[in-house]
Amino acid sequence: MKQHDRTEISASTLYIVPTPIGNLGDITQRALLVLASVDLIAAEDTRHTGLLLQQFAINARLFALHDHNEQQKAEQLLIKLQEGQSIALVSDAGTPLINDPGYHLVRRCREAGIRVVPLPGPCAAIAALSAAGLPSDRFCYEGFLPAKTKGRCDALRAVAEEPRTLIFYESTHRLLDSLQDMVSELGGDRYVVLAREITKTWESIHGAPVAELLAWVREDENRRKGEMVLIVEGFHPQEESLPGEALRTLSLLQKELPLKKAAALTAEIHGVKKNALYKYALEQQEGDKQD
Repeated sequence: MKQHDRTEISASTLYIVPTPIGNLGDITQRALLVLASVDLIAAEDTRHTGLLLQQFAINARLFALHDHNEQQKAEQLLIKLQEGQSIALVSDAGTPLINDPGYHLVRRCREAGIRVVPLPGPCAAIAALSAAGLPSDRFCYEGFLPAKTKGRCDALRAVAEEPRTLIFYESTHRLLDSLQDMVSELGGDRYVVLAREITKTWESIHGAPVAELLAWVREDENRRKGEMVLIVEGFHPQEESLPGEALRTLSLLQKELPLKKAAALTAEIHGVKKNALYKYALEQQEGDKQD
């Protein structure tokens, strides 16, 4: 396999350039060479990128490309690329397009036959996953959960029985609500790792069953500050466990039918054991009586 030890900038090429998520030392030599050599840098926030370039004494033309203007400005950038210019795409931090703008531009470039060159580099989701101690051979990146409770619970319910490790981003002001909803929808025993301020001064990585993690976060306000990644253990059904959808069906049918009939119909609908459903319902009824 041929290895390249230098960077040659090509005309009519879009470069996807990751930038540090905290520690400036994480920028690669190749990224610096590309940023210093292209004709134009398309940036999510030109002021933010300007400060980064200043740190490395790079003078470059900047072009604003963010969530609110990307679909319109992508055409302008495409024309520049077709005219022979080279362009680097950067976001405020990390790898562009990973929860950041850039998709529409890359899609238009590929449709138009413009070369797109991705550079490897920082990504908070991957960095957190690598240190979480959860299975990393198969995982699902889910980005930010919805802001409102109903949407968040719906989203969590949709992945409650996903066997792969789940990766979420979360904000400071919604962390407690999201963890509480995880307890409700995934169960308090589901193991979750909170990776906070990755590569920065106050970096913290803490894992626990989500009910315990929620209590731990509540103990100290500082534990919910900064930029956060939640790594959630995938669903691992026990031999006798019942699918969540089957339990919801059983609960609905019990309101209208005798328990035995409700269990029989639920078993037929979902292909699970009638006796297991019946036993589960009886245990729930006993628990309600004790309460």
